[in-house]
Amino acid sequence: MFKIGIIGAGGIAEHMAETVAGMKNAKIHGIASRDIFKANAFAEKYHIPRAFGSYEDMVKDPELDLVYIATPHSHHAEHAELCIRNKKNVLCEKAFTMNAAQAKKLVALAKKNKVYLAEAIWTRYMPSRAAVTKLMDSGIIGEVRYLTANLSYSMANKERIVKPELAGGALLDLGVYCLNFAFMFFGNKVAKIDSSAKLSKKGVDENESMTVYFKDGRVAYLTSAMNARSDRKGIIWGEKGYIVVENINNPNAINVYNAEDKLIKSVKLPEQITGYEYQIIEAMKMIKAGKLESESMPLSETVFVMQTMDKLRKDWGVVFPQEKKL
Repeated sequence: MFKIGIIGAGGIAEHMAETVAGMKNAKIHGIASRDIFKANAFAEKYHIPRAFGSYEDMVKDPELDLVYIATPHSHHAEHAELCIRNKKNVLCEKAFTMNAAQAKKLVALAKKNKVYLAEAIWTRYMPSRAAVTKLMDSGIIGEVRYLTANLSYSMANKERIVKPELAGGALLDLGVYCLNFAFMFFGNKVAKIDSSAKLSKKGVDENESMTVYFKDGRVAYLTSAMNARSDRKGIIWGEKGYIVVENINNPNAINVYNAEDKLIKSVKLPEQITGYEYQIIEAMKMIKAGKLESESMPLSETVFVMQTMDKLRKDWGVVFPQEKKL
């Protein structure tokens, strides 16, 4: 049985606990929170054998095969480093770190310590990704010209997204999905990016628009926001029609339309527990094979996405308090 520990006992951690509870070959072995009462309540709710009142105590548990980091973006680097230095394999929530410098440091540290390290950007691991790629390669919509993608939720009441000290803002929480959607299907050969953002009074991005120009001539138009609800669609546009991905955050349908807007194909996606299981399945596979990174989300791609977001934030003037101290 593959044993997983979770750092952080918030909503995302609960989602992972629910996921693993539905898997046959994995289980949550430990939950760690700075608040032991919170850890105990979480462990009782999800029938987890061990609860820890410190992250340091949990990563010393010799039974753990993998640690999933579910804390705010601002703390990902610190908690991942703690795991790596204790020789623990790591699956870290997106955005992977606060910036690219932190990401590069973790990648080097994981390589030195010979542990698995991957970003938990779940859409990279889902079957929907291969399904969309297959449709594009089939020529069903002809030559692909551009794509559009949006992801917005009304989240302005959540601390982790509004506070600069928690590396808040729409980009690292929502825009990261739009960028990954573009890079999954158009690659990472980017010529330039034009963008604009509206900042909050606290100095984080409330919403943004990004136009990504690729070296092969294709273009991606991306939008995200923390203060509105969008339709979350990703659409890939070709000369003969278009592919619509319903909800780029967790695709539930893929439909293909011709140039007359007639539905010509629908792809049925497999039933899932929550969608989080695919990143765990890959982690299990890679770790058992002795691999140190994901095939679906290589560390070089994680660093590339972080570098892209660093550049965007620089253009907008978004600097987190921790970065001002550097």
